Amino acid sequence: MKKPIITISREFGSGGRSIGKAVAERLGIPYYDKELVEQVAVETGFDPAYIAEHGEYAPSKSMFAYAFSHLGTPGIMDGLSSADYLWVKQRQVILDIAEKGPCVIVGRGADYILKDREDCLHVFIHAPKAFRAERIVRLYGESEKSPEKRLDEKDGKRKVNYKHYTGEEWGMSQNYDISLNSGIIGVEKCVDIIVGLVED
Repeated sequence: MKKPIITISREFGSGGRSIGKAVAERLGIPYYDKELVEQVAVETGFDPAYIAEHGEYAPSKSMFAYAFSHLGTPGIMDGLSSADYLWVKQRQVILDIAEKGPCVIVGRGADYILKDREDCLHVFIHAPKAFRAERIVRLYGESEKSPEKRLDEKDGKRKVNYKHYTGEEWGMSQNYDISLNSGIIGVEKCVDIIVGLVED
């Protein structure tokens, strides 16, 4: 494989997680999503549920959420805030995973963290809002919030978190090797395209 490490960034509800898992299965390589969360939990002592929620989501859409993120408690978590400490540990786990060999890593800024490696294929999965709204209701059920509001909140938090830690714009096509619209192409075809690029 020319590009044995694949990072999958995705809009909420676009199927990026399912695509990443299917790609890993087709290629016979490790898949890291919840598995990455578990490794970060071991490294940090944080609850996996906390990591899953805060590892790639800002506490709010506003940059003010991070206004004092540099302030930590001396002697605890290396003097870093919990958000910064989590980012540092998560980054190290992703670097260590990449050193082990071919794999698929979903989310958590892996595209940025591994941007200097030449053996990576960085993918962004997106889809029309109507497609994603229908999909999250089908997979996760209804909630008190409308599907559209849930999509906006999740992606808004990802965008702020990504900008804060990378200085880059989340979802901007120039930051990835390929951007795929799963709502138009279809989830299975996205898998075929990614596998084809890796195997060529």
